[in-house]
Amino acid sequence: MNGTPALSILEAARGSVVTAHSPDYEQARSVYNGMIDRHPLAVVRAVDVADVRVAVAAARESGLDLAIRAGGHSVPGFGTVDDGIVLDLSRMKGIRIDPSKRTARVQGGCTWGDFDHAAHAFGLATTGGIISTTGVAGLTLGGGIGYLARAHGLSIDNLRSVDVVLADGSFVTASENEHADLFWALRGGGGNFGVVTELEFDLHPVDTIYGGPMFFELEHAEALLKTYREWIAAAPRAMGAFPAFQIAPPLPFVPEDRVGEPFALLVSCFNGSDEDAEALLQELRAVGTPVAEHVGRMPYPALNSAFDGLLPAGLQHYWKAAFLPELTDGAIAAHLEHGPNVPAMQSTMHLYPIDGAVHDVASDATAFAYRDAKFAPVIAGMWPDPADNEANTKWVRDYHAALEPHTSAGGYINFMAQDDQSRIQANYGPNYERLALVKNTYDPKNLFHLNQNIAPSE
Repeated sequence: MNGTPALSILEAARGSVVTAHSPDYEQARSVYNGMIDRHPLAVVRAVDVADVRVAVAAARESGLDLAIRAGGHSVPGFGTVDDGIVLDLSRMKGIRIDPSKRTARVQGGCTWGDFDHAAHAFGLATTGGIISTTGVAGLTLGGGIGYLARAHGLSIDNLRSVDVVLADGSFVTASENEHADLFWALRGGGGNFGVVTELEFDLHPVDTIYGGPMFFELEHAEALLKTYREWIAAAPRAMGAFPAFQIAPPLPFVPEDRVGEPFALLVSCFNGSDEDAEALLQELRAVGTPVAEHVGRMPYPALNSAFDGLLPAGLQHYWKAAFLPELTDGAIAAHLEHGPNVPAMQSTMHLYPIDGAVHDVASDATAFAYRDAKFAPVIAGMWPDPADNEANTKWVRDYHAALEPHTSAGGYINFMAQDDQSRIQANYGPNYERLALVKNTYDPKNLFHLNQNIAPSE
């Protein structure tokens, strides 16, 4: 389709509009997943809501595809598109912390690193992700699993209001009191309903935490997983911890002769006293003395960015995800079969707990339906060399297939791959039909379809 009408409309943007003729086009079109190589007609680097409305109008009036990019971490590459318009929010980074009300207002281009930095100055935080370069908006709209979820719920459970530009160009605020149906859908429904330009969150007293990674020999992996499932169920909500499989990177606390070997890993985050944390962690160390650990008191943002250096932009990414009602012996057997074969230092399996405060919210109170799940495994294939794509993608698929008999029908929307669109209804379970009705109201022509797409109901 001829993009001339769209480019004419985009001339009204105050932020820069990058096209193939611009010197910074290659940088502007790149995204986090190195597998994704797309060539948009234009990248609109919005600086305000007015620019967002211009970009939405350009796509709507010209019939071009519209991709929304905040942090750019979408593994399926939803933050870019061939021959369409990319709306890049990364310059919209305003944050306002109200320490007396314990709230934060965060613009749509902020990352969790931006958010954590601003909130930490007041000894506050809310549930974010595990990688600080992830966008706040993208992670939140899909649910928002993180270290603080057991204590404070998912990111969406801390959301007070959301500013949104809709498909028709109108600007609304959605909350429990305004556009309540839209607010319900945005809490887990992804980017299906509009462009989120600002989010308001509740904050909690989280300053320094006690935790960090512990590497265990693979021979202790079975005992670690079986101990963990009972341990985490009984642990106070202030303890956020997950097991993983990981090749040891070259870190100062890892013995040099063990770098590059696969291990079972436990990463902890305890918002309480050192003494209580150590008493809890000793129960896990009892399964076998860790080969290496870096556990102690640190600022919460330090832990929430600990994996950043291992995962720069440009790696190849292929992920699969699920929800586990229980961590059964059969599920553990699948983990033991495939986890130790992690193919690259960047690749991993994380097994996040879904309990505590997450279970306090009803499954139909937000679009995030799997409140009865107890764990959310993600098999995150990440590696630098495209020559390894076939073999490493196979590891992810085989691992996921082995887990599937033990999982729920759907998985966590933020961890879905580009070939998971067929799972969309299962990912929302009983909430899907209501989401489709909200889609009818706010985006009946499916302008916002570059996502794990909820189609308007017929």
